Amino acid sequence: MRKIISLFLSAVICVAAFAGCGKASSAADESLKKVKEKGELVLGLDDSFPPMGYRNENNEIVGFDIDVANEVCTRMGVELKLQPISWDAKEQELNSGNIDCIWNGMSVNEERKKAMNLSEPYMKNRMVLVVLKDSGYASKDDLKGKSIGVQNGSSAQEALENSDFAKTVKEIISYDTNVKGFMDLEAKGIDALCVDEVVANNFISQQNKNYLVLDDSSFVDEEYAIGFRKNDQALRDEVQKILSEMKADGKLAEISTKWFGKDVTIVK
Repeated sequence: MRKIISLFLSAVICVAAFAGCGKASSAADESLKKVKEKGELVLGLDDSFPPMGYRNENNEIVGFDIDVANEVCTRMGVELKLQPISWDAKEQELNSGNIDCIWNGMSVNEERKKAMNLSEPYMKNRMVLVVLKDSGYASKDDLKGKSIGVQNGSSAQEALENSDFAKTVKEIISYDTNVKGFMDLEAKGIDALCVDEVVANNFISQQNKNYLVLDDSSFVDEEYAIGFRKNDQALRDEVQKILSEMKADGKLAEISTKWFGKDVTIVK
């Protein structure tokens, strides 16, 4: 009898423990509640990544992602706070609580899927090589034995370093920002810059720079997403829901057309 009672009590304790764990687990995610209580969403970004998020001539942070995030925050009932960060330390900034999300043309890859709770992709992208128009380079083959630049900590760096093309170049030089890479390209400190196509197109069209995207230079097709802390499911889902509403009511297309001339978003 004592053994039966002991087993019964053990079972009750286990059931209670599981129930308690379930309650703790469901109650643990207060990410959305915390953002609403403090009245702001802190967005971490590389503030030199046009046209997604960058500083204009008045030193104001503007861009496609900024406009979209502002609209999301308005609908959520909170203010948007922009927090420039080192892109190479974005995961640490997120996990330390300094920011609530990373939203700045961040490409999806397996490493980031493991490190963060990602939104659904909202835009397609690819990595390309940019050269000066008067450089004489017309293809990737022309860049064998040459110097290639790339932003440190970017998915462009990962795509470049893992490519067969990387084995043919003289050296790969990393920069803190894409802007510094473009400046060095213009100064002929490097022969080409590996960068997101949306960034390259912005520098060429909006800033009227003397750059050229090589036709055969695409390394990998990618998609942009927003990164949240692993356990911040409630906040992630609320932002995703609002993005879907913005896609349905045409606001997302309006913002996209402002920056790209057409709706290039892929939000469902």
